[in-house]
Amino acid sequence: MFRNLGEYLKELERRGELVRVRDEVSAELEITALADAAFKSGGPALLFENVRGRDFPLVIGLYGTPERTARALGVEKLDELAARVQRLLELKPAGGLAGALAMLPKLGELKGLFPKKVRRAPVQEVVLTGEAVDLGRLPVQTCWPADGGPFVTLPQVITRDPETGEYNVGMYRMQVFGPRTTAMHWQLYKTGRKHFEKARALGRRLEVAVALGGDPVLGYAATAPLPELPGLYEYHLAGFLRGRPVELVKAKTVDLWVPAEAEFVLEGYVDPTEPFVTEGPFGDHTGFYTPPSPYPRFHLTALTHRRDAVYPSTIVGPPPMEDAWLIEASERIFLPAAQLVIPEIRDYHMPPAGVAHNWVNVEVEKEYAGQGFKVASGLLGLGQMMSTKVVVVTSDAPPKPGFAALLAAVRHLRPERDVIFGKGPTDELDHAPLAVGFSGKLILDGTVKLAAEGGPAPKPGRPGPVPHPDVVAQHAWPGVLAVAVEKTRPGQVRELARALAADPAVRLLLVADAEISVKDPDALMWWVLANLDPARDAWVEAGRALVLDGTRKLPEEGARPWPEVARLDEATLERTRPLARELGLEG
Repeated sequence: MFRNLGEYLKELERRGELVRVRDEVSAELEITALADAAFKSGGPALLFENVRGRDFPLVIGLYGTPERTARALGVEKLDELAARVQRLLELKPAGGLAGALAMLPKLGELKGLFPKKVRRAPVQEVVLTGEAVDLGRLPVQTCWPADGGPFVTLPQVITRDPETGEYNVGMYRMQVFGPRTTAMHWQLYKTGRKHFEKARALGRRLEVAVALGGDPVLGYAATAPLPELPGLYEYHLAGFLRGRPVELVKAKTVDLWVPAEAEFVLEGYVDPTEPFVTEGPFGDHTGFYTPPSPYPRFHLTALTHRRDAVYPSTIVGPPPMEDAWLIEASERIFLPAAQLVIPEIRDYHMPPAGVAHNWVNVEVEKEYAGQGFKVASGLLGLGQMMSTKVVVVTSDAPPKPGFAALLAAVRHLRPERDVIFGKGPTDELDHAPLAVGFSGKLILDGTVKLAAEGGPAPKPGRPGPVPHPDVVAQHAWPGVLAVAVEKTRPGQVRELARALAADPAVRLLLVADAEISVKDPDALMWWVLANLDPARDAWVEAGRALVLDGTRKLPEEGARPWPEVARLDEATLERTRPLARELGLEG
């Protein structure tokens, strides 16, 4: 593993996976344009050495490919992470001296689990307090044209439970409002928010430290859906993955321990008695802008950093982005734990097009009737899986690639019997539900059916061409028809579905807006699922066709204000195009 970010960058450069950008580039939109091109093409990490008007270089793309993410986490392939965790779960003494001795070699898996406290740290080579603190020196990005301002996008936000003293490290975006003030995007279900609410109830400030950089495994750990267990927090996971302890040093102005090998640490507090600040809009991981919303205000009391600090950053937006590979890492790490609770799970996958919470595929070992629904329901009750909107279950096809698994499920799907609708919590950032954080749920049981379930479904045919005036583009796969429409009126998709369901070959009808290519499965599924509330937008038409209405919803259809897609303006793209070509990021 890597002691710090500098070691990791040297390794990336040695492998030809890091490009130094010496041209002057703006942190406002221009870095986004170049990074987005790199992510979409599987290109290198980018180290911007000359960010206009800022005092530090910026690196982006630390997790920009599956292979790079795996390397950051100490393995060659992400699939190896599940095997490491499986070995940890097998640490069970068999009994007697022989059993204890047999277990000793496995205890090496726990090496590094517990953080180590140190007295001196590179991150405190420079210590700034009071008026000397100025976030304007850092190359904090304004990522998308309609963003409310610059956002810190790769922070490790460290807090401690005011009652129990338990630590938490989470990745919560932070909009910069001034030299010593940001918003703190603590959503309802996040542990940081729970700490804040406890501090509010106790009538006291909540101290906060924000680490930037360090061993790249620390950044991953801040995103991991770790269960809340006494004495266990994200830097324990990081130590386990890296095989050596995370070194921590006491912060200078707050009573918190922070990563000694970080690049920067922002120290300060949140005061629950203060009015919230309006944060946003922000081009989010959903691919759409999330609207302005009230969040707590973070006040900086100190900024510490290395003398040669590099600011780490990322962007989120229309997939695929590098957060897809962080999600896949969590998927692999927590697969063995999911199998402990639901042992018939062979594997599961969250396709990048589902942006984590919109879509999960799960493959099961099918033994009895109803097992597909049982497994899907169990998954919806596991931790952050509660936010999932659509679960697709197979028994004879792997869950990855995502669209291939969906087609395999459709082979065995009779929607009138094999689909369940429900409701439950969802991501607060999801714009499609009628209410914030509360959405419909959809389970597709695409397992091979037993006699008690009505027996196998007939082999699906391929739907034929659609001569309908509302359809501007179409594409078909066995059992699946995708169409694009120019949405002009409420109820339009319902009318269209009645007409298209007349084709008995249609088992799944996907409806998107005209701007999306229905021939591109990933773009199609991203758009449809992002714009879907199954409680409003999914139904079985004519007793045989499952319809997913993935069009933008109109106010007359009961929708909240519909957001725009996070896209760069043409002026920025034109301005950065020559440099992108020079860097080999586009043709």
